[in-house]
Parts: sequence; C-alpha cells; structure tokens
Amino acid sequence: MIFVTVGSTDFDALVEAVDQLCAPGGRLAGYTVEMQIGEGRYIPRHAAYFRFAPALDPYYERAELVIAHGGLGTAVEVIGRGRRLLAVANPDRYDHHQEDLLSTLAEAGHLLWCRDLRRLEEYIEMALQFTPVPYTCPPCDIPRIIQEHMRRRRRPASPRKEERA
Repeated sequence: MIFVTVGSTDFDALVEAVDQLCAPGGRLAGYTVEMQIGEGRYIPRHAAYFRFAPALDPYYERAELVIAHGGLGTAVEVIGRGRRLLAVANPDRYDHHQEDLLSTLAEAGHLLWCRDLRRLEEYIEMALQFTPVPYTCPPCDIPRIIQEHMRRRRRPASPRKEERA
C-alpha cells in the first residue's frame, strides 16, 4: 500500500499528481493507494481518500511507501518507524520552512525529497527501491531546562533589609 498524507491543511497539487498516477495505465494503477487530503479541494478519482483520522499510525505501519508534505511531525513519525518516505515541500507554506527540514533529512539519507512535482513519477520509482538510513530522535534537553527554571523560580527570595528614612 502507498499512503499519501498532506497533514492538517491542504496540498491539492500533491494529491492531484498522485491521483493522476493512479489512473488506469498510470505508474501506480496496480497499487492500493490511500490518501489523507486534509482541507483540500481536489477530490481523488482513482484512489481511496479521507480528510482526517484520529491517528495515522496504522496507515504508516501498512505502507510500503509514504508520500507526504514536508511537515516536521509527519517526517519524524514516518522515518522514526524506518518507513520509506518521499517528501514534497508544500510551496503554499508562507516561510518555506519545509524545504530546510527536507534538505537536512534528505542529506542524511533518512528520506527522499522530490523538489518538483513534475518529477514525482521518477521519484516514486526511486523511493520504492530506497533504503533509508535509520533515524533516531536527537536528545532533547528542553524538559530538563524547564524543570531547572521552575526550581529557580520557586526558591524563596533573600530577605531584604528595610531602609529607614
């Protein structure tokens, strides 16, 4: 199964590009393809779809390949499971942060990054043969830093000497 996810917003260009590849005679015509289309307006005609689900874990676990937008949460969930991920940055995101993320993760070998939807079919071919470099989440000190900060704030203040006039 190939699973496509666009996250919580929309990415009609990706959904439509994959849907066209699912049409009779298309590269994905022989595959089961399921798409999570979020708030998108484009409705797939050649693949099963849904807008949202309580969790995408069951889809990730069944997928031979995940094709997704470039969101951090989705990327980490997929590559953290050792699944093949073909990511496409959504150009409608205002600050293009997805490109920075995908560049870093692709360079490390954790995923494939398709920079141009016109090359999606070519990238799907590569992704179906791709063996990702295992990803482990880097250590995070944020909880410890917050706890230390909160401990410092709870310490009683030093008594001050009152000034007399």
